[in-house]
Amino acid sequence: MQLIWNETLADKDSDIHSQHFNLSKTLKPQFQDEANALQEHIFEALEDFPKIKRGLQKEKKLLEFLSVAFSLTHYLRDCALIHKGELATQLSMGFEETVFFTIESTKNSWQEANTLNDIMYFLRRAKCRVSLALGLADLSGTLPTFRITQLLSIFAETALRAACNYLLKEFHNSGKVDLVDENNPSYKSGLIVLGMGKLGGYELNYSSDIDIILFFDPDAQMALKVDDATTLFVRFAKQLSKLMQERTADGYVFRTDLRLRPDPGSTPLAIPIETAFNYYEAYGQNWERAAFIKARASAGDIEAGQSFLKELAPFIWRKYLDFAAISDVHSIKRQIHAHKGHGEIALKGHNVKLGRGGIREIEFFAQTQQLIAGGRNPELRNIGTIKTLYQLEKNNWIDKTARDAMEASYWYLRDVEHRLQMISDEQTHTLPNDDAGILQVALMMGYENAQSFSEKLISVMKTVEYHYAALFETSPALTGQGGSLVFTGEDDDPQTLETLVNLGFKQPSQIISTVRGWHYGRLPVTRGASSRELLTELTPPLIEAFSEAGEPDKAFFAFERFLGGLPSGVQLFSILKSNPNLMRLLTTILGSSPRLAEIIIKRPNVFDGLIDPAFSAQIPSRERVAKRLVNFLERAEDYETKLEQIRVFLSEQKFLISVRLINRTINATQAGYAFTELAEVLLERVLKIVQTEFEIKHGVIAGGKIAILGMGRLGSCELTAGSDLDLIFLYSHDEDAEKSDGDKPLYTTHYFMRLVQRLISAMSAPTANGVLYELDFRLRPSGNSGPLATHINSFTRYQREDAWTWEKQALVRARPVVGDVDFLNEIQAQIDELLSVKHDAKKITQDVLEMRMTIDTEKPAFNEFDLKSIPGGVVDIEFIAQWGALITGHKHKFYSDRSTISILSQLPENIISISQVQELKLAFELYNSVLQVLRVNLDEPFDPENCSKELAIMLSLQTGEPDLKSLSQTLKDVHVSVRNTFLSLLKH
Repeated sequence: MQLIWNETLADKDSDIHSQHFNLSKTLKPQFQDEANALQEHIFEALEDFPKIKRGLQKEKKLLEFLSVAFSLTHYLRDCALIHKGELATQLSMGFEETVFFTIESTKNSWQEANTLNDIMYFLRRAKCRVSLALGLADLSGTLPTFRITQLLSIFAETALRAACNYLLKEFHNSGKVDLVDENNPSYKSGLIVLGMGKLGGYELNYSSDIDIILFFDPDAQMALKVDDATTLFVRFAKQLSKLMQERTADGYVFRTDLRLRPDPGSTPLAIPIETAFNYYEAYGQNWERAAFIKARASAGDIEAGQSFLKELAPFIWRKYLDFAAISDVHSIKRQIHAHKGHGEIALKGHNVKLGRGGIREIEFFAQTQQLIAGGRNPELRNIGTIKTLYQLEKNNWIDKTARDAMEASYWYLRDVEHRLQMISDEQTHTLPNDDAGILQVALMMGYENAQSFSEKLISVMKTVEYHYAALFETSPALTGQGGSLVFTGEDDDPQTLETLVNLGFKQPSQIISTVRGWHYGRLPVTRGASSRELLTELTPPLIEAFSEAGEPDKAFFAFERFLGGLPSGVQLFSILKSNPNLMRLLTTILGSSPRLAEIIIKRPNVFDGLIDPAFSAQIPSRERVAKRLVNFLERAEDYETKLEQIRVFLSEQKFLISVRLINRTINATQAGYAFTELAEVLLERVLKIVQTEFEIKHGVIAGGKIAILGMGRLGSCELTAGSDLDLIFLYSHDEDAEKSDGDKPLYTTHYFMRLVQRLISAMSAPTANGVLYELDFRLRPSGNSGPLATHINSFTRYQREDAWTWEKQALVRARPVVGDVDFLNEIQAQIDELLSVKHDAKKITQDVLEMRMTIDTEKPAFNEFDLKSIPGGVVDIEFIAQWGALITGHKHKFYSDRSTISILSQLPENIISISQVQELKLAFELYNSVLQVLRVNLDEPFDPENCSKELAIMLSLQTGEPDLKSLSQTLKDVHVSVRNTFLSLLKH
């Protein structure tokens, strides 16, 4: 049997039955000439129906109504006049009877459809016929508004059922499923199609989309002949959407929205019922409870759908009075306040559904009170808005005045909504922005002018606003200081979008989507109800804190990555809630400290160290750090695991030192010592691990000793968070020792060379946890061309006879840091002896000056914050200290402290004045403070033009300057002063 669409239900003998038309409303044309001209077109459309044409010529009032209606709404005009015979159908059968007949024929349309195109054509023509009938019935007053919405909903449901049956039949024919009853495909299919919103409540508007959710029971009686049930039903959902909403030459049936399903951003279009129950039990939110108030099994396996809703009832209806739901549902209403016309009741451009005093306020007025009390009072569990208002009045939740006012306002606003939509079949709820548009709607409402309509509409919306405000407007605002910050529901809150933009976020929609994902429990840390509640409360202050960062979006998404690494969140969120300072510290790190942010994101457990009471105590000593490292490595059994764990330990300890600096628990000098001692502890431990492993294969050298000489900032105890390590490896052994005593013996030179290579690899080889330190060996004898390990005698001989001035300068800060204690003391004595020699002052001065000028030329500074290279920067001060030490010698002044400031302080007054030393010490302390802060926070050169607010504050607090601009100027002044001192000392 082939599916046939009846182009008309009338014939040449059909006549008008005037009793079907109750023209209780009179329409006035906006353009009389257009209405008059349309009468001719109406008669042309009835040429094949002479009795109907003659009857209409006699029914002047009906003819006038049709011509005016078609002049006001071109969509109804096209439905009536383009399809031959359509108008004759309406006039011969009457509006309501036409709808009844069309619904009945739609019920069985799936049985006669041979192809998808057949069913798509039938349903679209049926929709056009129903729209024309109900549009004319609405405009003429033939049917009341509640009956219009009811019949629209019944037709939509019928079309949806026919579509589902057709697709299930096709799945059966193609061997994907085995139906229980081929004459009733949906029976026992396990396919659940829930009608939500206005479809569920039998309240569809004239050009509404339909909100549906698809669930399925893979264990239903309908046999599935595929491996993956979800893939099958997702394909079904896509085909259903196409069948219902794809626009063809014949239009569409209904736009179909599947976004009310659980977590629509990350779930398939069709969801197994077990997954759905687990979701609603664990992550369901109040806005979803509100949505399910109107849920109804609309298509598919109706019995299964009803059973699903019955089982879900405890989620929707709480047994206790649920006043907590008020703020959530109110936030949803807040989300649908668009920018224009939503905050104030202004006629032009006002949204009669979503704006103040609109339809949604009436719906929420009813739904919120249903959520509060519906769990204990089943009488309030209604799907219809008006029926709910009556039950609320009956149960003394509202008075009769409020009920009557809200009911009358509801139907009036629905009338306005219908007319806005039937003009061009658009899903709009917004009043026109121009006078002509307002007048058109007024005329369709039966008014003679726009003013009368405007006065009435504003009065109605103010009535709604008054009653809504009594329930909602005193609810706690989900806002931050910067404005609305609401993340509940399925759509973006316009006020929140505006607030995020004002706070400096460039990706507001992505921010909202991410927070909504937290609500859905997409991260392990947010899968517990307590965690989600705490995080929801923390979100506004977190957002505002991130806005202080230079790049708020980057800071926010760093926090998202941080959360992604946490297994749970109740403890952390509780601590952040009760400790605003800790929360500010976290947002500062993530927003202004890329280096620290990367650590905390990769290893969120380092944050535990900040919660430890010991964190605020004195910084741990070298011995304490060494003991912690030993304990940390207790469970690491093999060589590779130990090296990985040491990297983790370093990262965590650097993080804690850095945070102490940010918090000003320690100053820049103390941070330098802390970073240095940490490096020494790790060097010592790695050397021991490598040496133990190395000796298993190669044995030991008789009297063999190895030591690490710390150079540069390691030697002077001025390391920063980003420093590499300048090292020289020295060794010694018995004079008669030739080779090691292991299974694979090595000659002495090769032995220590191979040992150092293994040590370098252990330190600098990249692993999953990065490198320990970048290592620099250019300060060893003969630089890059020299051996990695040097015998102590060769080292001292080279320094005494062949070293360049720059190598002698480096020796001033040299300090033995790791190795056999006696050997370290021997090395220290040798260095002291080398430095005690008074060098040729003229040559040293000339060489140092030339080197500094070369650096100026070859390594120009980026800006005033490039403190190492800039003229008058750190290098100038270090060179002054090294120059002074070399030209004076210090045989009687053993430098136990190799820091630059210490060396400067011990230079004789005939070389440098006390005032100059003090000036340089203050400059160096300023530079060191800035450098330590920048190295803690950044991995790249600092650009003051793009500095975050938080980083600027850190720099100001560390240096005592009021702001970044002042610090910048101070640095420039100090650069000039230091350079002048440098030149005056070396050019005198």
